[in-house]
Amino acid sequence: MDAFSSMIIDAVDKVKNAVVKIDVYKNSNGKFKAAGSGSGFIFSSDGLIFTNSHVVHGAERIMVGLLNENEIEATLVGEDPDTDLAILKIYTDGYSVAKLGDASHLQIGQFVIAIGNPYGYQHTVTVGVVSALGRTLRTQSGRLVDNVIQSDAALNPGNSGGPMINTEAEVVGVNTAMINGAQGLSFSVDIDTAKEIATQLLRDGKVFKAYLGVMLQEVTINPKILRHYHLANKKGLFVASIEPDSPASRSQLQEGDIIISFHGKPVNTMHEIFKELTKREILSAVDVSVIRHTELLNFTVSPVTQHK
Repeated sequence: MDAFSSMIIDAVDKVKNAVVKIDVYKNSNGKFKAAGSGSGFIFSSDGLIFTNSHVVHGAERIMVGLLNENEIEATLVGEDPDTDLAILKIYTDGYSVAKLGDASHLQIGQFVIAIGNPYGYQHTVTVGVVSALGRTLRTQSGRLVDNVIQSDAALNPGNSGGPMINTEAEVVGVNTAMINGAQGLSFSVDIDTAKEIATQLLRDGKVFKAYLGVMLQEVTINPKILRHYHLANKKGLFVASIEPDSPASRSQLQEGDIIISFHGKPVNTMHEIFKELTKREILSAVDVSVIRHTELLNFTVSPVTQHK
């Protein structure tokens, strides 16, 4: 067998026992009726499972199917519709735990593998490459999700909530969405964001994230500009668009700006700005530095609590 196939088979083999099928039910006239399905994966030895918020939202009963065909009822620990993430818990054994990786090491062109249950076919594997990183995505509900990995691994509706893994069998993303009408594009919330969300859900049962109202894209900054202004950055966050009636729209931020510093810290990645926005003290006037054309500008923006 060729080396590439062996690598994919080995990676899938290490993770497959941690991937689960999720079936949700709603009560109709005293009977539970099937109301959709998706995927998830076990990420802790005490039975915690990542899936998508849209898979389990509003469910009155959640059943988790393991690879050994055991079906167990799960409890919902918490969910965050803004990042489309949810955490479930099961009380059983006979599963393995997926190893969580580090999305900051991902590179465009790198192979990734998606595992899930599209259309109820258990454990379907697709392979693709990372097409883009550090993007903001508008979900079907209209919300903006930061830190999205774009790949060309084929995802179908039942893949929602399954893991995106690298060839070392580490989870680098939670598969979340296909864009309706787009060919060959699929999206995953990067695992660093997912870990941050999990910490808050497990600690507080809910997520705090301040809202700016910008669609961002990580970009490389011209080395001449870095040298001219003695900047510590290598990258910045390009403002692709600004939401109307948002904190960003009420500030001096403009589309086309490249954010290089936020809340007194240089920002190279979406994850760095995301972490700042999960701190409650951020709900005040925050200093922002941007490159506009070749100028370095400083002003303030005032994040607000996320609209629900």
